Amino acid sequence: MKKFIAIILSIITITSTTAFSAEILRETTPLNATEEQLQIVENLISDILDEVQNGNLGYTLASGYANTRIRKAVIAGETNGHGYGILSPIAQNAIRNMRDMMLRPDVYTQAEEKLKVLLADVIIEVENGMDIHTAIKAAYEKIYQSVNSSFNYDEQFSLDTCYRDIPTVDMAMFTIARKLLLENQ
Repeated sequence: MKKFIAIILSIITITSTTAFSAEILRETTPLNATEEQLQIVENLISDILDEVQNGNLGYTLASGYANTRIRKAVIAGETNGHGYGILSPIAQNAIRNMRDMMLRPDVYTQAEEKLKVLLADVIIEVENGMDIHTAIKAAYEKIYQSVNSSFNYDEQFSLDTCYRDIPTVDMAMFTIARKLLLENQ
């Protein structure tokens, strides 16, 4: 009877932890991240993401826990050769964006409404096969130009960082832009 109860409890635990595990939103990942790297980070920190999503952990604490787990996994050789330098930014972006989305849901809703209109032509081009990296660059340029119409993306990003004059834009705009483009890819 004890074995039967232990088995049932194990099944319930596995089911409850996997059914509610938060996933890393693909629009929050670094552009050079691979699907394998995302899966590794998801496996390492999904419970941390759950706590962030539920409002139980803030960015700093969640980030510290995630970095510790990733560092230990890299040192133990459990990351299939992927290093801390790519896995940690994946976790940091996921945590930062999830926390921000939780704290400011209205901002993300408004950004999506605005960007569906602003990026309509880029979204159509993505549906027709435009390369996602080219589309993201075009979307970012349109976002910057919505703040400063004379902004020239190539010109500004060719300058040394200290000389760039880039308009201030809420990160929600870039996250939602990538979301819309990835959904229509």
